[in-house]
Amino acid sequence: MERKKILFIVEAMGGGVFTYIVDLANELVNSYDMYIAYAVRKQTPKDFKEYFDKRIHLIKVENFKRAIDPCSDIKSLFELKKIAKEIKPDIIHLHSSKAGALGRIAFNGKKIPLFYTPHGYSFLMQDFKSVNRKLYKFIETVCAKRKCTTISCSEGEHRESEKLNKRAVYVSNGINVGEAQNLLDRSEKSEKHVFTVFTLGRICYQKNPMLFNQIALAMPETQFLWIGDGELRNELTAPNIKVTGWVEHKDALKYSIDGDAFLLTSLWEGLPISLLEAMYMKKPCVVSNVIGNRDVIHSGKNGFVCKCFDDYLEVIQKIQKEEMCDVVTNAYADVKEKYNAKVMAQQYIAIYQRNV
Repeated sequence: MERKKILFIVEAMGGGVFTYIVDLANELVNSYDMYIAYAVRKQTPKDFKEYFDKRIHLIKVENFKRAIDPCSDIKSLFELKKIAKEIKPDIIHLHSSKAGALGRIAFNGKKIPLFYTPHGYSFLMQDFKSVNRKLYKFIETVCAKRKCTTISCSEGEHRESEKLNKRAVYVSNGINVGEAQNLLDRSEKSEKHVFTVFTLGRICYQKNPMLFNQIALAMPETQFLWIGDGELRNELTAPNIKVTGWVEHKDALKYSIDGDAFLLTSLWEGLPISLLEAMYMKKPCVVSNVIGNRDVIHSGKNGFVCKCFDDYLEVIQKIQKEEMCDVVTNAYADVKEKYNAKVMAQQYIAIYQRNV
């Protein structure tokens, strides 16, 4: 039988979304002909093409921009239509809010089954002004009327999706556990080092570096590590914080191996890949009480969910003093059973097959 074609349309090709796209596409290419129409962001790895299976076709969308830009957005619509006309895909899957909006305008979902994964709704992002968030909510509400199935990446995001669109399901994010295990097998943890609390990602408002810095200032004897970079780097003023700058994914995981506890102070999330990787590495995870984080972490069982500054201090101090064997073992098992790329790909395939 001739293999069916899937076209991914991805504007947010960076950070956790990039890792997700790589892992999912590299699994799906064993069952489908994969095409990815993408845009490059600052945090997109320079050698990003090397991450993808050689059988995957990568097509750059020249006019994709993150911000609303009527001129560029109209040009993008025509680009996407042209790409689809040339490829003749059997399935189109839109990733991120911008691609989701433009894709649902460009395609009606009647001839070609259409899917959309938000990776964190823009109207939930607290760094946008209230008027902007209302605009994004309006756009999502209008676009939800199109014939399109929303596939959220966490249970919490799915609940938001159901408020907009009854054609909604969810598949939890997953990581490439084979790649992570290979790196762990090749790496050795430093025997002697100061207890290190680490995080991974862009230093931006969403990740709440202000709170991360506040926690570090309150714990001067503890080393803090931010793997990544971003526009709010100057908020990390505590002398016990080290910032690596942007590094390749494999190098980010190497830094993580030497960490003792993973800290995620986010104001909102979809379902962070960095959290799943830390769980697989058997690092005690301390996270904020937001969608995505609390969908995965069950406080006291496989990690810790914190509601305020004092909670973070209490939990980190507890991790420093006590063994966390049961907590990290439970987290590791959860990733192997639920949050890995092979399981994720099979769930997507089942959804595609039901709709094609």
